[in-house]
Formats: sequence, C-alpha cells, structure tokens
Amino acid sequence: QGFGRPSVYHAVVVIFLEFFAWGLLTTPMLTVLHETFSHHTFLMNGLIQGVKGFLSFLSAPLIGALSDAWGRKSFLLLTVFFTCAPIPLMRISPWWYFAMISVSGIFSVTFSVIFAYVADVTQEHERITAYGLVSATFAASLVTSPAIGAYLSASYGDNLVVLVATLVAVVDICFILLAVPESLPEKMRPASWGASISWEQADPFASLKKVRKDSTVLPICITVFLSYLPEAGQYSSFFLYLRQIIGFGSTSIAAFIAVVGILSIIAQTVFLSILMRSIGNKNTVLLGLGFQILQLAWYGFGSQSWMMWAAGAVAAMSSITFPAISALVSRNAESDQQGVVQGIITGIRGLCNGLGPALYGFIFFLFHVELNELPPDQTSGKKAMQDPSDEATIIPGPPFLVGACIVLLAFLVALFIPEHSKASSTRKHSNSISSTLNNNLDRSSEEDIEPLLQDSSV
Repeated sequence: QGFGRPSVYHAVVVIFLEFFAWGLLTTPMLTVLHETFSHHTFLMNGLIQGVKGFLSFLSAPLIGALSDAWGRKSFLLLTVFFTCAPIPLMRISPWWYFAMISVSGIFSVTFSVIFAYVADVTQEHERITAYGLVSATFAASLVTSPAIGAYLSASYGDNLVVLVATLVAVVDICFILLAVPESLPEKMRPASWGASISWEQADPFASLKKVRKDSTVLPICITVFLSYLPEAGQYSSFFLYLRQIIGFGSTSIAAFIAVVGILSIIAQTVFLSILMRSIGNKNTVLLGLGFQILQLAWYGFGSQSWMMWAAGAVAAMSSITFPAISALVSRNAESDQQGVVQGIITGIRGLCNGLGPALYGFIFFLFHVELNELPPDQTSGKKAMQDPSDEATIIPGPPFLVGACIVLLAFLVALFIPEHSKASSTRKHSNSISSTLNNNLDRSSEEDIEPLLQDSSV
C-alpha cells in the first residue's frame, strides 16, 4: 500500500496539508468566534482551546501505544480526519463547530504519530535532522496560509475560504489513504488486533511521576512547564487580541504571522547554532527565556500596532528556547534514556496546551478585556478598544504581563539546571557504583538515585 518506501517526505506532506488547511481559517475563525460568543469572547476561546489541549494530553500516550501495536497509517488517518472534521462545520453550524473542536482534542495528536513514523524510517543519527524538517514544514505552512486565507476572505468571502480549507483537508486524507505506506514493520506488530495495552503505557501522568526522583531532569521539566504555559496561552488568543483590542486587520494579521514565522525560522537555524557554540547550551536557554520575558511584557503594556511588530521580532528570538532545552536534555540524558526524557518534555507541553489557553481566557475575563463590536477589517492601524476599564487602559494585555512573571520564575529555575554532560554523568555514575561495591550495598538510599539519567545496562 502507498507509493514507494515509507520516508520522511510522506510525513512532511501530511503535516503541511493539515496545518495549511487550518492556517487558511485564521481570519474566518476570528469572525465566527466573536459572532458566536459576543460576550466573554476571550474566556470562551480559552475554554474551547483548553479542553482540546487537555484531551490531547490525556489521549496522546494511548494513541501512541496503539500505533506501536497496530501500525502508524491507520492512526495517521484517524488523527488527521478528526482534527480536520470541524472545518466544514464553521459555516454550517458555529456551535457544532466549536463543540467538535473541543471533542476533537481526543484525536488531535497528529504530531505524536508523525514523530513515531519518522522514527520508524530514519536511523538514529538522521532523526534530529528529520524532526527539524517536520517542524520547519509546520512553520512554513503557517507562514503562507493565513495570508492566502485573508486574501480569499477579502476578495470572495469566508465561504470560499472554508471550502478551500475543506478541500485541502480531503486531499490530505486521500493522500494518507492512497500514497502513505505503513512504516511499522510487520514483524514488530502483534499477531492479533487484540494485543493488550497496559495502563502504564496509556497513563499520561506516568512519566511525570518519575520526574520527582531525578534532580537533573526536575529543574528542566519545571522550566519547560513555566515557559511553555504562557506560550500556549498566547498562541490561543493572540491573533484574536490583535484583531479586537489592537485593531489589526486581516491583512495585517497575516503579514504579522508571516514575518514572525520567517524570523523564527532564521533564529532557530542561524542564531541558535551560533549561540550554542559561543555562549553554551544553558546560557542559550537563559537568553531565550530573557527574550520571552521582554516579549510578553511588551505585549502586555503595548497599545499601538508598532509595539506589536517590535515585540514580534523579540518573540522570534525567544523561539530558540525550546530547541536549546531539547539539546540540553539530550546532553544530560544517557542514550538509552533519550526517548523517556524527551517524552516527558512532550507530555508537559501537552499539559500546557490545555492549561495555558484556559488561564489566558480567565485573566482576560477577570480584567474585563472585551469588545462590544467587531472592528472593521480596514482599521489596521487604530486601537479598537471601546469604553475600556481603568485596569485595561493601564495594562492593555493583562495575561501577557502575568505570563512574563511566570517566565521570570522559569528563568530563576533554569539557573539551577546542572551543566554536566553525559560523559561526566557517566563517570560520576561509574564512580558511585564502584564506591558502592566497595562499601555495603544495603546502605545505599533510594533518594540518591537518578533513575532517568542512569545507564540501565550498567
């Protein structure tokens, strides 16, 4: 089944088409969201995205375990179908559209299956490059599609945009059905479909429980949680904020996404490698967190469109944080623990995808940041807030300021991340084993063990 041998390029096409379809809907979705929830728009947006993210966090381990047993292709088809299923409902029934978005979180874990697919078809030394190609494809789809969607919406109306997005989603599903070959070898799959999946494999909190026992991974995980929580909330509400509060038009929002996306790609490909070589891994993480604090504070206090553009450039530089943290984890973890630790980091990000949007929506609600009517699409340079409260006048974007404070805590925690590499960790572990063998084995306490970073073969 499928065309040719399974390859990274099959995964790249699937990801590009899925997120291209959703990127087209950036402008129509802002309109439908405000028309459906004219009161408490930000709160409802946060709750919808929060439920979707939390369901994705809960279901990701189970779907990953099932794909390990039954193959990747069927679960790629399942996740893409249910992720794109709400698209045509946008013009049919907005209430059903938002309900489907929330429920689709159970299956909206395409990235988990895609990364497993890539791992099946690549050697270990090729995997980082392959993952980078998939991530870059995701960024490229979001750089181009909002601008195309905004143009079609302005020229022909939202109905055509929804139709085009639906057709792109159908093409993606057909591509998986007809062109994508199965990547999991037949011999690695169980003989029957009744193969049992243990609760430990499906428990999303199982890996998080191990973090407490490891003094090296713990500060890294806390840093990821505190830095990605505001980022997830920002992704869920920022374009709505630009449209309703700052007064960006559809064209300005599309241009903003494109410019920040291109700058982020440059930051992650050019500046990241230079910084890693010149100032080191940990200092690169701290620098990225510093840029994120500045960006969020600028978003929080900014009330003019030029301030948003300037903060967007800073946001592009802050995108180096997560790749630098992933590299730091890779340096500190043993080769047989890479998947475990990276899986924990991914799980924490999934949890933030649920909590972040709900947090931002609730803070917008607390500070009464709302708009009585949707601003005209032409008011791309004016501030669109009407009758703001005193709090909103002083701080136009309260959630972003709260996010800056949370990232400041992440910065303080990151200072305590140890800088030792795998080699020194292995030497220290070997020394501790030899000293333990020379002494009484029974006196060693469980608290001194770092289970995630030890070489289990030793």
